[in-house]
Amino acid sequence: MRSDQNLSLEQKTVMRLSTQQLRFTKLLEYTAPELEEAIERELEENPALEINEDETNPQEESPQYRFYSSQNQTEDERNFDFSPTDAGETLLDALLRQLSERTMPDLTRTTARYIIGNIDTNGYLRRPLEGIVNDMAFGPGIDVDLDTAQRALGIVRDFEPYGVGATNLRECLRLQLIHLPKNQTTEDALNIVDNQFEAFSMKHSNKLMASLKLSQERVKAAVELIKSLNPKPGALYASSLDHSNVIVPDLNVEVEDGEISISTNNRIPELTIDRTFSEAVAELTANAKVRQAKKGNEFIFNRYNDARDFIRILKQRQETLMNVMTAIVKIQKEYFLTQNIYQLKPMMIKDISALTGYDLSVVSRATTNKHVNTPWGIFPLRFFFSDSIGGGDSSEKQDESELLTNRKIEAEIKKIVDKEDKHHPLSDEKIKEEMLKKGYEVSRRTIAKYRDRTGIPVARLRREM
Repeated sequence: MRSDQNLSLEQKTVMRLSTQQLRFTKLLEYTAPELEEAIERELEENPALEINEDETNPQEESPQYRFYSSQNQTEDERNFDFSPTDAGETLLDALLRQLSERTMPDLTRTTARYIIGNIDTNGYLRRPLEGIVNDMAFGPGIDVDLDTAQRALGIVRDFEPYGVGATNLRECLRLQLIHLPKNQTTEDALNIVDNQFEAFSMKHSNKLMASLKLSQERVKAAVELIKSLNPKPGALYASSLDHSNVIVPDLNVEVEDGEISISTNNRIPELTIDRTFSEAVAELTANAKVRQAKKGNEFIFNRYNDARDFIRILKQRQETLMNVMTAIVKIQKEYFLTQNIYQLKPMMIKDISALTGYDLSVVSRATTNKHVNTPWGIFPLRFFFSDSIGGGDSSEKQDESELLTNRKIEAEIKKIVDKEDKHHPLSDEKIKEEMLKKGYEVSRRTIAKYRDRTGIPVARLRREM
């Protein structure tokens, strides 16, 4: 058997990023809180880097406000009345405290502790009870039967806030209803949750009245009671440090007397190189050749260079964000002056790249997960980007009045939905017809796409009973 071996040459062009470029890319991707944490880590790890106490940090001359936003809540969640709780007590603490106040067998108490440990921050038990029983058997070797586990779960479900320990939304609402005072409305609400929950979810009031043989007034009262319940009882104890509902903007935009000003919102201290390291490097390089000076002093030179590069890259990151935001404001100036969403022009990443000279990837990283605080609210930077619909590319020379952005489509859909008869909401086809009357020729698929993106549910879910 003969084996042939061939040798061939192949030429490739490969682009490799330097260490400094990689560090810059990483810093550019960070949000404001992540950047602050990165600076703290760098200060802890690099003794050559320190805060310049001689310089007054302009960020510290004014109160260090955090801007909070709950824009990620759904309309249904905003309708619930969430009462404040003691921020120092977590949901786990509250449940364990109530468990310690109850009298029960030791095995039931131990099982209840395991169940509480599997409840998520919203108050739901996502793990099957059989799985918890198996965990207790294979882990600490505690044998517990399913009946004992069921009794322990019943005890936990009797704790406040009511609804904790449910496995789904239906159970959660039912647990809250059975703890309410008994009356006709409560009984009707329980009847709906137990027997017609799907019809309730789809807002089919006629089906509820026909199936349960209830009057329109009783159905309406029961539905209002259900809607007043808390779908996430555990969220009452959510920590104030939970960043899922907190947005810290990276930039500020102020508008006064027709003048637009931009500033960064990062609480970044003035960084400098430690004097000891600066003097040591200066002395070593002055008294000997650099190569000889580095022998035996690698630690000093490496820490010095890392600190110098970090300060330079951090400054470059801030300048990049400012330049990108300045370009956005330049293109969308009319919007910032009027706050009118109809003034938003079609704008894409390549338009910002053309103005700033940055690569497309740099602009993309600079605008991803970044937010800007304006006098009328907090917006992601990507909010200001929009495609032109039916008017060609934004770079083409044409009458700007002919350009139709997806923001205009969204705004018009919202206006139409706001004015509709909530007892007979408009379908996507009807919305399309209303848009056509206003001079916007868009397809039904486009209507559905931007309706979903705006967070507007389909017609049957908008129907009021």
